[in-house]
Amino acid sequence: MAFVDRLDPVLDRFRISTRLFHTGPLCGVTTFGAQPGRGFLHVLRAGEMEVAHQVDGRLDRRRITEPSLLLYPRPLEHAFHNAPTEESDFACATLDFGGGVTHPLVRTLPPVLVVPLAEVPGLAPALDLLFAEIDDVRCGRRLLADRLFEVVLIQLFRWVLDHAPSLGLSAGLLTGLADERLAPALSALHRDPGRPWTLASMAREAGLSRSAFAARFREVVGQPPADYLTAWRVTLGQERLRGGASVQQTARELGYATPAAFSRAFTQRLGRSPRAWLALGAAEADAGAAVPA
Repeated sequence: MAFVDRLDPVLDRFRISTRLFHTGPLCGVTTFGAQPGRGFLHVLRAGEMEVAHQVDGRLDRRRITEPSLLLYPRPLEHAFHNAPTEESDFACATLDFGGGVTHPLVRTLPPVLVVPLAEVPGLAPALDLLFAEIDDVRCGRRLLADRLFEVVLIQLFRWVLDHAPSLGLSAGLLTGLADERLAPALSALHRDPGRPWTLASMAREAGLSRSAFAARFREVVGQPPADYLTAWRVTLGQERLRGGASVQQTARELGYATPAAFSRAFTQRLGRSPRAWLALGAAEADAGAAVPA
């Protein structure tokens, strides 16, 4: 089967920005608060620790005994418990996902992912560069470290796709991209959402019959192909509208025959028309700006 880039079409349209904010040891209890639209990526370079967070109202405590990556893709308060020793060494970055909670990867990743560094092939060179920048105080150090954290994150996403079946992920985007038959179809939908897609044309991308494709898609991704395509188009539409595109322009780019057709799909998905949704977002932003710090 020809190579299919499963990540580029998603990450090109929904960027993830990383920002280094801590390097070195952490001693005692360190709490990382939840902020809307923000996640965390921690690299435990050396030492051991215990991490605690609440998931579905239940306290989850984990003992980390080897160098590891800890990914919190969604806002989730968590705490590190470290012995007061200089052997504990971290590099920590915040993650700002384009689109916030609507980012396709944010919606499908687990609340927390802990992966030993040794399990991620190809990660060592990126980490060597990252820590070389962290340890050597030079001009542009933080900016370069931010970019290298993005490299580390993409390496982690690659690992997740390669290990999706063993991670027990819920049906969704990642399980679909990890499926060798569905990945070409999903990547084509992501890359060219405005094409006049039909069930038959999607099935051809997967090399399956229409019935086999529809059944497999529903089982692995968790919804019918047409529903997924509509959700993807509406998610893209939100980004375009936030960026100042008109409803007419957005509808045309996303493959709708008329602005009214796009507005109907948008309203069915989000409960508001595009203009009402934009007005609500502007009102919330104004209200937030009016609150003193």
